[in-house]
Amino acid sequence: MLKVKDLHAEINGKEILKGINLEVKPGEVHAIMGPNGSGKSTLSMVLAGNPAYTPTGGSVEFYGKDLLAMQPEVRSHEGLFLGFQYPVEIPGVSMVNFMRAAVNAKRAYFNEPPMSATEFLKMMREKRAVVELDNKLASRSVNEGFSGGEKKRNEIFQMAVLEPKLSILDETDSGLDIDALRIVAEGVNKLKTENNATIVITHYQRLLDYIKPDFVHILYKGKIVMTGGPDLALELEERGYDWIKEQVDKEG
Repeated sequence: MLKVKDLHAEINGKEILKGINLEVKPGEVHAIMGPNGSGKSTLSMVLAGNPAYTPTGGSVEFYGKDLLAMQPEVRSHEGLFLGFQYPVEIPGVSMVNFMRAAVNAKRAYFNEPPMSATEFLKMMREKRAVVELDNKLASRSVNEGFSGGEKKRNEIFQMAVLEPKLSILDETDSGLDIDALRIVAEGVNKLKTENNATIVITHYQRLLDYIKPDFVHILYKGKIVMTGGPDLALELEERGYDWIKEQVDKEG
C-alpha cells in the first residue's frame, strides 16, 4: 500500500525528516511514537501534501503511484485521510454540505455520478452511529463551537464517510478525556478492515490500549530508530524517551 524510502523533508529551510523508511500493508495498524520535535507531525503533513513542507529526497509510493507528485486533493481521492491534531473550524459551512461536497468530489474523480441528497442523508445517519455523533453536531458548521473531544469525534466521522484506504491520525488522543478517547478509538476499530490501514501518531501508550497496533515505530531526530511490536510501546512507557536517546546516542 504505502512505501516510504529514504524520505527527507524540510520546513522553512530546516531539515526535519532525515531518511524515513516505512512500509504499510492493507489490514495493518502502525503506531509512530517519539518525543516532541522528532518529526512525527511533519511526516503526516508531508504524506498529506501540506505545501508548507518540502520533500527534498527519497520517494513515497501509494499503491504503486508517486504520492509526492500528487496534489493534496488527489491524494485524498486516491484514499489517503489525515486526522488533524488540532481540527480547524469552518464557520458558515454546515457539516452536511461539507461532507456531501467531499463525497461527490471523490465520486467525480472516479467518474461516478453524484450521490443524491436522500442517499447521502441515509449514509450520514449510518456513519454517525459509528462514533456516537449527535445529530445536532452533524447539522452545525464544521467544528464551530465543538469541544476538543467533539472535534476529534467529528474527524473519525469524516473518516467513516470518506472510507479511506489509509488513515493517518496525528495525535488524535491529544486533549481527550477517557470517555472521548474510548469513543474515538472504538470508531477507528469499527472502521478497520483487511483492505485499509491506519497510522496512529501518538506520545502515549494509553491510546494503544484501545487501538492495538501491529507495529510500533520510534521516531527520533527525523529517523525511525527502532521498530517492534506492541511490547515496544509498553517498554517505552516504562522507560521513557531518555532510554531511546541513550540507545541512539550510544550507537551513533
